[in-house]
Amino acid sequence: MSEKQPVSRRRFVGGVAGALGYLTLSPNPDLWAQAARAGGRRAAGAQGDEYDALAKLAFNENPYGPSDAVMEAMNGAWKYSNRYGYPDGDIAEEIAKHHGVERENILLGAGSGEILNLVGVAYLLGGKKIVGVEPTFSSVYSHASGIKADAIRLPLLEDYRQNIPAMIDAVKKNYRDVGFVYLCNPNNPTGRIVTRQEVRQLLDGIPEDVPVLIDEAYHHYVEDPAYATSVPYVREGRQVIIARTFSKIYGMAGLRLGYAVAPREMLQRMRPWSTGSINALVKWGGVAALRDTEAEARVRRTTLELRKKTVAELQSLGYPCVPSECNFFMVHLKRPVQPVIQAFREKKVAVGRPFPPMTEHLRVSIGTPEEMQRFMTAFREIMPATRAATGTGG
Repeated sequence: MSEKQPVSRRRFVGGVAGALGYLTLSPNPDLWAQAARAGGRRAAGAQGDEYDALAKLAFNENPYGPSDAVMEAMNGAWKYSNRYGYPDGDIAEEIAKHHGVERENILLGAGSGEILNLVGVAYLLGGKKIVGVEPTFSSVYSHASGIKADAIRLPLLEDYRQNIPAMIDAVKKNYRDVGFVYLCNPNNPTGRIVTRQEVRQLLDGIPEDVPVLIDEAYHHYVEDPAYATSVPYVREGRQVIIARTFSKIYGMAGLRLGYAVAPREMLQRMRPWSTGSINALVKWGGVAALRDTEAEARVRRTTLELRKKTVAELQSLGYPCVPSECNFFMVHLKRPVQPVIQAFREKKVAVGRPFPPMTEHLRVSIGTPEEMQRFMTAFREIMPATRAATGTGG
């Protein structure tokens, strides 16, 4: 198979030079080279051109793509593409080591989306219900409806945090009908965290045999010291399933790799429904991604600096933003969001879909410096300036 093509300095410097005036950070050629390589050449057809021309700020991806170390590992795994039973870099063992758990506590999936679906099938059959909030990552609820399960959807608090006491109360009132509690932490689309104390409050406040699915897709971006991963609860043997993904900070969304961390007996209940549809390349790439802590830190640092700068600019224009701990944020437009989404699309900027009931809030993923500059230019053209905001919650 062909080896990775080198990225010429001329190819990517020209594309980001204009962004330096927007993002006053130290130049980061490693990330920019990743972005240029991930984008590749434009397709000859109109569809490819249209996709490549978009500033892609809709799906919370890492815009820089897999790191050089990940690409090298995946290129080296092409020799297994025609085989079954190939060496996989000991990906499950590597993940277990990363979290300080045993191999039996890990279940791989084609992205964390498969993990969420597996939990749904394993724990909701027979008419069981999910307890969670709205808005959140709603595919959990849509999957539940597909298997004729139901969801108890609780509203967020006024500051857009998840209402833990209300969750506890809903579980207790519906105890025998609850299949599991869903906690997206940090929450998508709001970017708000559930603190470590609130997670413990939830686990200690509900019957101990009620499973809790905690989706930590955006764990790596959190700065708030009140937050912590819930993996230690797995080590304690609590009825907790942690869902993680390589789709976000590791830049592997199109490659599909995720996993669950949970007690052995909980994973055993899920395994019969697993497809095992994970390819050889991404397994080797996942091992390299976990080890490439320098690339992870670069992506995190650049993403957070861009998010803070963009939020500050929007708030200076009078548009408050929900405080976020993720690689995205929500801005309050003070008008229905759907026409604004379409207006951005006409300017070749893709932004997030509506998230009822927050129908005046726009979710914006953090892209490259150049993409964020394009977003702000489009925002100023689409949205009128208002009186400067006095708060940050919207």
